[in-house]
Amino acid sequence: MSQAEFAVNFFVALFALIDPVGNVPLFAAATVGATSRDRAWIALYISLFALGFLTFFFFSGLSLLEFFGISLPAFRIAGGIILFLLGLEMARDDFTATYADAADASEGTGRAVARKRFERMIVPFAMPLLIGPGAISSVVIYASQARNYGLQGAAVGVGVIAAVALSTLLAFLATPIITRLLGRIGLTIVVRVLGLILCALAIQFILQGFAESTSGFIVPAVANPYGH
Repeated sequence: MSQAEFAVNFFVALFALIDPVGNVPLFAAATVGATSRDRAWIALYISLFALGFLTFFFFSGLSLLEFFGISLPAFRIAGGIILFLLGLEMARDDFTATYADAADASEGTGRAVARKRFERMIVPFAMPLLIGPGAISSVVIYASQARNYGLQGAAVGVGVIAAVALSTLLAFLATPIITRLLGRIGLTIVVRVLGLILCALAIQFILQGFAESTSGFIVPAVANPYGH
């Protein structure tokens, strides 16, 4: 697998997990009553939080697995199961209505108020809605693949995380436009398509985990259809 394919696969998986477009209605609900400027600051804080938190796990996740004695194939299988459950929920249900009361409204304006509202939104909006077990698992799994490319792989991985964080920022800044263009039905369709993609990626993780931990149980061409 080339670095370009690695970057695309990583971006698609992480984007589907964080789902910035599908979370636009939740962001709108969590920032009700805020001014456009305050909403922009909140979106920036959330994006920076996602960038820092995921980057931390990208570089430390494998060390944590070694510390707890967890093999990478076992983590692939566990992560794949979590991703599949999340993807199934996204594909079957109206995922955008799960955390409608993510945060309370605050009075006033300014960066201080925006920061206070962001602190209220860390749980459950930033975590575990945006950055849940699935996103963390995905980052750790792709970090193991990035090792094959050395420093360039690490740079590509951080670049992908930054691109997803930027996508989240832009989606939240465009909340009024996206909500108006797609409508509730359009947003639901986007979420369900991303859920289907996520289910397929999850099954691929599980197949790779079994292929790495067993002998002849999974056909290599199935576990790595494109020579990953």
